[in-house]
Amino acid sequence: MLRENKKMANRRVVITGMGAVTPLGNTVEETWQGIKDCKSGIGPITLFDASVNKVHYAAEVKNFDPALYMDSKDARKMARFTQFGVAAAKMALDDSGLMGNEAVLDETGIILGVGIGGLEETEADVISMAKMGGVKTNPMAIPKLIPNEVGGNIAIQYGLHGPVESVATACSSGTDALGIAFDMVRSGRLDCCLTGGAESTICQFGVVGFEVLHALSTGFDDDPTKASRPFDKKRNGFVMGEGSAILVFEEYEHAKARGAKIYAEMVGGGLSADAYHMTAPHPEGHGAVLVMKNAIEDAGMSIEDIDYINVHGTSTPLGDIAELKAIKQLFGEHAYKMNISSTKSMTGHLLGAAGAVEAMLSVLAVKNDIIPPTINFHEGDEDPEIDYNLNLTFNTAQKRVVRAALSNTFGFGGHNACVLFKKI
Repeated sequence: MLRENKKMANRRVVITGMGAVTPLGNTVEETWQGIKDCKSGIGPITLFDASVNKVHYAAEVKNFDPALYMDSKDARKMARFTQFGVAAAKMALDDSGLMGNEAVLDETGIILGVGIGGLEETEADVISMAKMGGVKTNPMAIPKLIPNEVGGNIAIQYGLHGPVESVATACSSGTDALGIAFDMVRSGRLDCCLTGGAESTICQFGVVGFEVLHALSTGFDDDPTKASRPFDKKRNGFVMGEGSAILVFEEYEHAKARGAKIYAEMVGGGLSADAYHMTAPHPEGHGAVLVMKNAIEDAGMSIEDIDYINVHGTSTPLGDIAELKAIKQLFGEHAYKMNISSTKSMTGHLLGAAGAVEAMLSVLAVKNDIIPPTINFHEGDEDPEIDYNLNLTFNTAQKRVVRAALSNTFGFGGHNACVLFKKI
Protein backbone atom coordinates (compact mmCIF):
# COMPACT_ATOMS: atom_id res chain seq x y z
CA MET A 1 0.00 0.00 0.00
CA LEU A 2 1.22 3.51 -0.81
CA ARG A 3 2.28 5.28 2.35
CA GLU A 4 1.14 8.83 2.91
CA ASN A 5 4.66 10.10 3.48
CA LYS A 6 5.71 8.78 0.09
CA LYS A 7 3.23 10.80 -1.91
CA MET A 8 5.81 13.22 -3.23
CA ALA A 9 6.58 14.12 -6.81
CA ASN A 10 9.88 14.84 -8.51
CA ARG A 11 12.17 13.31 -5.92
CA ARG A 12 15.83 12.81 -6.89
CA VAL A 13 16.81 9.35 -8.14
CA VAL A 14 20.37 8.07 -7.79
CA ILE A 15 22.20 4.88 -8.73
CA THR A 16 23.64 3.12 -5.69
CA GLY A 17 24.53 -0.31 -7.03
CA MET A 18 25.26 -2.08 -10.30
CA GLY A 19 25.87 -5.64 -11.46
CA ALA A 20 26.60 -7.06 -14.89
CA VAL A 21 27.23 -10.19 -16.90
CA THR A 22 28.35 -9.24 -20.41
CA PRO A 23 30.42 -10.50 -23.36
CA LEU A 24 33.31 -8.44 -21.95
CA GLY A 25 33.27 -9.88 -18.44
CA ASN A 26 31.15 -11.30 -15.67
CA THR A 27 31.33 -8.23 -13.42
CA VAL A 28 30.88 -4.48 -13.84
CA GLU A 29 34.61 -3.99 -13.28
CA GLU A 30 35.66 -6.52 -15.93
CA THR A 31 33.20 -5.06 -18.41
CA TRP A 32 34.35 -1.48 -17.81
CA GLN A 33 38.02 -2.47 -18.10
CA GLY A 34 37.25 -4.21 -21.39
CA ILE A 35 35.55 -1.04 -22.61
CA LYS A 36 38.52 1.15 -21.69
CA ASP A 37 40.90 -1.33 -23.32
CA CYS A 38 38.89 -1.33 -26.58
CA LYS A 39 38.34 -5.06 -26.22
CA SER A 40 35.83 -6.95 -28.37
CA GLY A 41 33.59 -9.59 -26.82
CA ILE A 42 32.74 -11.11 -30.22
CA GLY A 43 33.93 -14.54 -31.31
CA PRO A 44 32.83 -17.81 -32.95
CA ILE A 45 29.47 -19.18 -31.81
CA THR A 46 29.91 -21.99 -29.25
CA LEU A 47 26.39 -22.26 -27.81
CA PHE A 48 25.20 -24.35 -30.77
CA ASP A 49 26.57 -25.81 -34.00
CA ALA A 50 26.34 -22.88 -36.42
CA SER A 51 28.15 -24.58 -39.29
CA VAL A 52 25.01 -24.68 -41.49
CA ASN A 53 24.21 -21.02 -40.86
CA LYS A 54 25.34 -17.93 -42.75
CA VAL A 55 26.31 -16.29 -39.43
CA HIS A 56 29.02 -17.99 -37.40
CA TYR A 57 29.89 -15.43 -34.71
CA ALA A 58 28.23 -13.66 -31.80
CA ALA A 59 29.04 -11.83 -28.56
CA GLU A 60 28.63 -14.65 -26.04
CA VAL A 61 29.08 -14.48 -22.28
CA LYS A 62 32.19 -16.51 -21.41
CA ASN A 63 33.04 -18.74 -18.45
CA PHE A 64 29.78 -18.04 -16.65
CA ASP A 65 29.15 -20.34 -13.69
CA PRO A 66 25.63 -19.89 -12.24
CA ALA A 67 26.68 -21.86 -9.14
CA LEU A 68 28.65 -18.79 -8.02
CA TYR A 69 25.38 -16.90 -7.60
CA MET A 70 22.66 -19.43 -6.87
CA ASP A 71 21.99 -23.02 -5.87
CA SER A 72 22.70 -25.41 -8.73
CA LYS A 73 19.25 -26.98 -8.37
CA ASP A 74 17.62 -23.56 -8.75
CA ALA A 75 19.84 -22.75 -11.73
CA ARG A 76 18.68 -25.85 -13.60
CA LYS A 77 15.11 -24.50 -13.42
CA MET A 78 16.12 -21.22 -15.08
CA ALA A 79 16.77 -20.28 -18.67
CA ARG A 80 20.14 -18.75 -19.46
CA PHE A 81 18.81 -15.16 -19.55
CA THR A 82 17.35 -15.63 -16.09
CA GLN A 83 20.62 -16.96 -14.71
CA PHE A 84 22.34 -13.83 -16.03
CA GLY A 85 19.73 -11.56 -14.45
CA VAL A 86 19.81 -13.31 -11.07
CA ALA A 87 23.62 -13.08 -11.04
CA ALA A 88 23.64 -9.39 -12.02
CA ALA A 89 20.98 -8.63 -9.39
CA LYS A 90 23.07 -10.27 -6.66
CA MET A 91 26.08 -8.20 -7.65
CA ALA A 92 23.99 -5.02 -7.74
CA LEU A 93 22.48 -5.66 -4.30
CA ASP A 94 25.90 -6.49 -2.86
CA ASP A 95 27.34 -3.34 -4.43
CA SER A 96 24.53 -1.19 -3.02
CA GLY A 97 24.90 -2.55 0.51
CA LEU A 98 21.23 -3.60 0.50
CA MET A 99 21.71 -7.36 0.46
CA GLY A 100 20.13 -8.74 3.62
CA ASN A 101 18.47 -5.43 4.57
CA GLU A 102 15.01 -6.94 4.99
CA ALA A 103 13.29 -3.70 5.96
CA VAL A 104 14.29 -2.05 2.67
CA LEU A 105 14.04 -5.13 0.46
CA ASP A 106 10.52 -5.75 1.71
CA GLU A 107 9.44 -2.67 -0.25
CA THR A 108 11.96 -2.79 -3.12
CA GLY A 109 10.58 -3.26 -6.63
CA ILE A 110 11.94 -4.94 -9.76
CA ILE A 111 11.36 -3.50 -13.25
CA LEU A 112 13.25 -5.40 -15.96
CA GLY A 113 13.36 -5.36 -19.73
CA VAL A 114 13.43 -8.63 -21.70
CA GLY A 115 13.08 -8.57 -25.45
CA ILE A 116 12.23 -12.20 -26.14
CA GLY A 117 12.79 -14.44 -23.11
CA GLY A 118 13.97 -18.05 -23.09
CA LEU A 119 14.18 -18.54 -26.85
CA GLU A 120 16.67 -21.41 -26.65
CA GLU A 121 14.30 -23.17 -24.24
CA THR A 122 11.41 -22.68 -26.65
CA GLU A 123 13.48 -24.12 -29.50
CA ALA A 124 14.58 -27.16 -27.48
CA ASP A 125 11.13 -27.86 -26.04
CA VAL A 126 9.33 -27.67 -29.38
CA ILE A 127 11.83 -30.14 -30.85
CA SER A 128 11.42 -32.40 -27.81
CA MET A 129 7.63 -32.23 -28.00
CA ALA A 130 7.68 -33.19 -31.68
CA LYS A 131 9.82 -36.23 -30.87
CA MET A 132 7.26 -37.25 -28.24
CA GLY A 133 4.34 -37.15 -30.61
CA GLY A 134 3.25 -33.64 -29.69
CA VAL A 135 1.73 -34.70 -26.37
CA LYS A 136 4.56 -34.20 -23.87
CA THR A 137 7.27 -31.67 -23.11
CA ASN A 138 9.50 -30.47 -20.29
CA PRO A 139 7.33 -29.56 -17.23
CA MET A 140 9.50 -26.44 -16.79
CA ALA A 141 9.07 -25.38 -20.41
CA ILE A 142 6.68 -22.50 -19.79
CA PRO A 143 8.21 -21.21 -16.53
CA LYS A 144 11.64 -21.12 -18.18
CA LEU A 145 10.69 -19.30 -21.38
CA ILE A 146 8.37 -16.48 -20.23
CA PRO A 147 10.01 -13.04 -20.05
CA ASN A 148 8.87 -12.26 -16.48
CA GLU A 149 10.71 -15.34 -15.17
CA VAL A 150 13.85 -13.31 -14.47
CA GLY A 151 12.14 -10.73 -12.24
CA GLY A 152 10.20 -13.40 -10.39
CA ASN A 153 13.33 -15.42 -9.70
CA ILE A 154 15.25 -12.37 -8.49
CA ALA A 155 12.43 -11.60 -6.05
CA ILE A 156 12.40 -15.19 -4.80
CA GLN A 157 16.17 -15.45 -4.47
CA TYR A 158 16.71 -12.21 -2.57
CA GLY A 159 13.42 -11.54 -0.79
CA LEU A 160 12.16 -8.47 -2.65
CA HIS A 161 8.46 -7.90 -1.99
CA GLY A 162 7.77 -4.78 -4.01
CA PRO A 163 6.14 -4.77 -7.46
CA VAL A 164 7.77 -6.96 -10.11
CA GLU A 165 7.22 -5.96 -13.74
CA SER A 166 8.55 -7.16 -17.08
CA VAL A 167 8.82 -4.83 -20.08
CA ALA A 168 8.98 -6.12 -23.66
CA THR A 169 9.56 -3.45 -26.33
CA ALA A 170 12.11 -5.28 -28.47
CA CYS A 171 15.59 -3.73 -28.28
CA SER A 172 14.40 -0.76 -26.23
CA SER A 173 13.11 -3.03 -23.41
CA GLY A 174 15.97 -2.40 -20.98
CA THR A 175 15.83 1.37 -21.39
CA ASP A 176 12.04 1.40 -21.09
CA ALA A 177 12.39 -0.52 -17.83
CA LEU A 178 14.84 2.08 -16.50
CA GLY A 179 12.36 4.83 -17.36
CA ILE A 180 9.51 3.12 -15.52
CA ALA A 181 11.69 2.46 -12.47
CA PHE A 182 12.83 6.08 -12.53
CA ASP A 183 9.24 7.30 -12.47
CA MET A 184 8.33 4.88 -9.68
CA VAL A 185 11.07 6.26 -7.43
CA ARG A 186 10.73 9.89 -8.54
CA SER A 187 6.98 9.88 -7.87
CA GLY A 188 7.30 8.33 -4.43
CA ARG A 189 5.80 4.95 -5.25
CA LEU A 190 9.09 3.30 -4.25
CA ASP A 191 12.26 4.25 -2.39
CA CYS A 192 14.34 1.54 -4.10
CA CYS A 193 14.00 -0.39 -7.33
CA LEU A 194 16.15 -2.91 -9.19
CA THR A 195 16.02 -2.23 -12.89
CA GLY A 196 17.78 -3.15 -16.11
CA GLY A 197 17.52 -6.01 -18.55
CA ALA A 198 18.50 -9.57 -19.40
CA GLU A 199 18.65 -11.45 -22.68
CA SER A 200 20.05 -14.62 -24.23
CA THR A 201 18.83 -15.56 -27.69
CA ILE A 202 21.98 -17.00 -29.28
CA CYS A 203 20.43 -20.23 -30.51
CA GLN A 204 19.77 -21.55 -34.00
CA PHE A 205 16.22 -20.21 -34.16
CA GLY A 206 17.34 -16.77 -32.95
CA VAL A 207 20.22 -16.53 -35.41
CA VAL A 208 18.21 -17.81 -38.37
CA GLY A 209 15.32 -15.50 -37.49
CA PHE A 210 17.55 -12.43 -37.74
CA GLU A 211 19.49 -13.91 -40.69
CA VAL A 212 16.41 -14.00 -42.91
CA LEU A 213 15.75 -10.36 -42.06
CA HIS A 214 19.28 -9.58 -43.33
CA ALA A 215 19.89 -7.85 -40.01
CA LEU A 216 23.07 -9.64 -38.90
CA SER A 217 26.69 -9.02 -39.78
CA THR A 218 28.30 -11.54 -42.11
CA GLY A 219 31.68 -11.93 -43.80
CA PHE A 220 34.00 -11.49 -40.80
CA ASP A 221 34.64 -15.17 -40.01
CA ASP A 222 38.39 -14.66 -40.27
CA ASP A 223 38.28 -12.08 -37.46
CA PRO A 224 34.88 -11.78 -35.76
CA THR A 225 36.21 -9.02 -33.47
CA LYS A 226 36.00 -6.70 -36.51
CA ALA A 227 32.35 -7.51 -37.29
CA SER A 228 30.63 -4.79 -35.25
CA ARG A 229 31.85 -1.53 -36.80
CA PRO A 230 29.41 1.35 -36.34
CA PHE A 231 29.85 4.33 -38.69
CA ASP A 232 32.32 2.42 -40.87
CA LYS A 233 31.65 1.95 -44.60
CA LYS A 234 32.07 -1.84 -44.26
CA ARG A 235 29.36 -2.24 -41.62
CA ASN A 236 26.70 -4.69 -42.76
CA GLY A 237 24.60 -5.63 -39.76
CA PHE A 238 24.57 -6.08 -36.01
CA VAL A 239 26.20 -8.85 -33.98
CA MET A 240 23.98 -10.71 -31.53
CA GLY A 241 25.03 -10.45 -27.91
CA GLU A 242 23.74 -11.70 -24.56
CA GLY A 243 23.95 -10.82 -20.89
CA SER A 244 22.42 -8.66 -18.22
CA ALA A 245 22.93 -5.41 -16.36
CA ILE A 246 21.03 -4.48 -13.21
CA LEU A 247 21.07 -1.04 -11.56
CA VAL A 248 19.76 -0.07 -8.14
CA PHE A 249 17.69 3.11 -8.32
CA GLU A 250 17.21 4.80 -4.97
CA GLU A 251 15.70 8.02 -3.72
CA TYR A 252 18.52 10.45 -2.92
CA GLU A 253 17.66 11.22 0.72
CA HIS A 254 17.05 7.52 1.41
CA ALA A 255 20.47 6.68 -0.01
CA LYS A 256 22.16 9.52 1.88
CA ALA A 257 20.56 8.51 5.17
CA ARG A 258 22.11 5.05 5.01
CA GLY A 259 25.49 6.29 3.78
CA ALA A 260 25.21 4.63 0.39
CA LYS A 261 27.78 5.04 -2.35
CA ILE A 262 26.29 7.04 -5.25
CA TYR A 263 27.47 6.62 -8.85
CA ALA A 264 25.36 9.28 -10.56
CA GLU A 265 21.85 10.70 -10.74
CA MET A 266 19.20 9.84 -13.30
CA VAL A 267 17.44 13.06 -14.19
CA GLY A 268 15.29 12.37 -17.23
CA GLY A 269 13.80 9.86 -19.60
CA GLY A 270 12.11 10.03 -22.97
CA LEU A 271 9.89 7.85 -25.17
CA SER A 272 8.71 8.11 -28.74
CA ALA A 273 7.59 6.06 -31.72
CA ASP A 274 8.85 6.20 -35.29
CA ALA A 275 5.43 5.21 -36.65
CA TYR A 276 7.26 4.25 -39.81
CA HIS A 277 8.24 0.57 -40.26
CA MET A 278 8.44 -2.64 -38.21
CA THR A 279 12.17 -3.23 -38.74
CA ALA A 280 13.64 -0.11 -40.40
CA PRO A 281 14.33 3.24 -38.68
CA HIS A 282 12.78 6.46 -39.86
CA PRO A 283 15.31 7.60 -42.50
CA GLU A 284 15.53 11.14 -41.10
CA GLY A 285 15.56 9.97 -37.47
CA HIS A 286 12.29 11.71 -36.61
CA GLY A 287 11.49 9.49 -33.63
CA ALA A 288 15.11 9.68 -32.45
CA VAL A 289 14.95 13.48 -32.38
CA LEU A 290 11.75 13.37 -30.35
CA VAL A 291 13.01 10.85 -27.79
CA MET A 292 16.23 12.76 -27.05
CA LYS A 293 14.35 16.06 -26.88
CA ASN A 294 11.81 14.49 -24.50
CA ALA A 295 14.52 13.17 -22.16
CA ILE A 296 16.36 16.51 -22.00
CA GLU A 297 13.13 18.42 -21.37
CA ASP A 298 12.09 15.89 -18.72
CA ALA A 299 15.36 16.61 -16.92
CA GLY A 300 14.87 20.38 -17.16
CA MET A 301 18.20 20.65 -18.97
CA SER A 302 19.40 22.16 -22.23
CA ILE A 303 21.19 20.54 -25.16
CA GLU A 304 24.37 22.39 -24.15
CA ASP A 305 24.43 20.42 -20.87
CA ILE A 306 25.05 17.12 -22.66
CA ASP A 307 28.67 16.01 -23.03
CA TYR A 308 28.24 12.42 -24.23
CA ILE A 309 25.72 10.26 -26.08
CA ASN A 310 25.95 6.47 -25.96
CA VAL A 311 24.15 5.90 -29.23
CA HIS A 312 22.10 2.93 -30.35
CA GLY A 313 24.72 2.51 -33.09
CA THR A 314 24.03 -1.07 -34.15
CA SER A 315 26.44 -1.13 -37.12
CA THR A 316 23.61 -1.36 -39.63
CA PRO A 317 23.74 0.58 -42.91
CA LEU A 318 20.53 2.58 -42.34
CA GLY A 319 20.36 2.84 -38.54
CA ASP A 320 23.72 4.52 -37.97
CA ILE A 321 23.02 7.21 -40.57
CA ALA A 322 19.51 7.97 -39.25
CA GLU A 323 20.70 8.33 -35.65
CA LEU A 324 23.49 10.75 -36.53
CA LYS A 325 21.07 12.80 -38.64
CA ALA A 326 18.82 13.03 -35.58
CA ILE A 327 21.68 14.16 -33.35
CA LYS A 328 22.72 16.89 -35.78
CA GLN A 329 19.13 18.05 -36.20
CA LEU A 330 18.50 18.34 -32.45
CA PHE A 331 21.86 19.54 -31.20
CA GLY A 332 22.96 21.75 -34.08
CA GLU A 333 26.45 23.16 -33.52
CA HIS A 334 26.65 21.56 -30.07
CA ALA A 335 26.69 18.16 -31.78
CA TYR A 336 30.32 18.87 -32.70
CA LYS A 337 31.26 19.64 -29.09
CA MET A 338 30.01 16.34 -27.65
CA ASN A 339 31.47 12.86 -27.66
CA ILE A 340 29.42 10.18 -29.38
CA SER A 341 30.16 6.47 -29.26
CA SER A 342 28.67 3.03 -29.80
CA THR A 343 29.72 0.46 -27.23
CA LYS A 344 27.98 -2.19 -29.35
CA SER A 345 31.23 -2.21 -31.31
CA MET A 346 32.61 -4.16 -28.33
CA THR A 347 29.62 -5.82 -26.65
CA GLY A 348 27.55 -6.66 -29.70
CA HIS A 349 23.83 -6.00 -29.53
CA LEU A 350 22.26 -7.45 -26.39
CA LEU A 351 18.71 -6.88 -27.71
CA GLY A 352 16.40 -6.41 -24.70
CA ALA A 353 19.39 -6.02 -22.36
CA ALA A 354 21.27 -3.55 -24.58
CA GLY A 355 19.80 -0.43 -23.02
CA ALA A 356 20.61 -1.62 -19.50
CA VAL A 357 24.26 -2.35 -20.31
CA GLU A 358 24.65 0.92 -22.19
CA ALA A 359 23.00 2.90 -19.39
CA MET A 360 25.46 1.31 -16.95
CA LEU A 361 28.36 2.34 -19.20
CA SER A 362 26.94 5.87 -19.45
CA VAL A 363 26.76 6.06 -15.65
CA LEU A 364 30.40 4.97 -15.45
CA ALA A 365 31.35 7.56 -18.06
CA VAL A 366 29.75 10.27 -15.92
CA LYS A 367 31.36 9.01 -12.72
CA ASN A 368 34.86 8.46 -14.12
CA ASP A 369 35.05 11.17 -16.81
CA ILE A 370 35.98 8.62 -19.44
CA ILE A 371 34.24 8.30 -22.81
CA PRO A 372 33.90 4.71 -24.07
CA PRO A 373 35.24 4.27 -27.61
CA THR A 374 33.74 3.11 -30.87
CA ILE A 375 36.15 0.49 -32.16
CA ASN A 376 36.79 -0.92 -35.64
CA PHE A 377 36.79 2.26 -37.69
CA HIS A 378 39.68 2.51 -40.13
CA GLU A 379 40.89 5.42 -42.24
CA GLY A 380 39.80 4.94 -45.81
CA ASP A 381 36.51 3.32 -44.76
CA GLU A 382 34.55 6.56 -44.60
CA ASP A 383 30.86 6.43 -45.50
CA PRO A 384 29.98 9.52 -47.57
CA GLU A 385 26.64 9.76 -45.73
CA ILE A 386 28.30 10.11 -42.31
CA ASP A 387 29.70 13.38 -40.96
CA TYR A 388 33.13 12.54 -39.57
CA ASN A 389 33.53 16.02 -38.13
CA LEU A 390 31.43 14.65 -35.26
CA ASN A 391 33.56 13.22 -32.44
CA LEU A 392 32.62 9.55 -32.78
CA THR A 393 35.36 8.57 -30.29
CA PHE A 394 37.06 6.16 -32.64
CA ASN A 395 39.33 3.41 -31.34
CA THR A 396 40.50 5.05 -28.09
CA ALA A 397 38.69 5.90 -24.86
CA GLN A 398 38.86 9.65 -24.23
CA LYS A 399 39.22 11.62 -21.00
CA ARG A 400 36.93 14.59 -20.53
CA VAL A 401 34.60 15.96 -17.90
CA VAL A 402 31.22 14.32 -18.44
CA ARG A 403 28.58 16.47 -16.77
CA ALA A 404 25.69 14.58 -18.33
CA ALA A 405 25.24 11.62 -20.65
CA LEU A 406 22.36 10.39 -22.79
CA SER A 407 21.83 6.74 -23.65
CA ASN A 408 19.73 5.95 -26.75
CA THR A 409 17.96 2.69 -27.53
CA PHE A 410 15.72 1.97 -30.50
CA GLY A 411 13.72 -1.22 -31.09
CA PHE A 412 11.88 -3.07 -33.84
CA GLY A 413 8.40 -1.64 -34.21
CA GLY A 414 9.75 1.89 -33.97
CA HIS A 415 10.09 1.93 -30.17
CA ASN A 416 12.50 4.64 -29.01
CA ALA A 417 13.70 5.17 -25.44
CA CYS A 418 16.32 7.46 -23.95
CA VAL A 419 17.67 8.00 -20.42
CA LEU A 420 19.77 10.86 -19.06
CA PHE A 421 22.32 10.75 -16.24
CA LYS A 422 24.36 13.53 -14.63
CA LYS A 423 26.99 13.99 -11.97
CA ILE A 424 25.73 14.03 -8.41
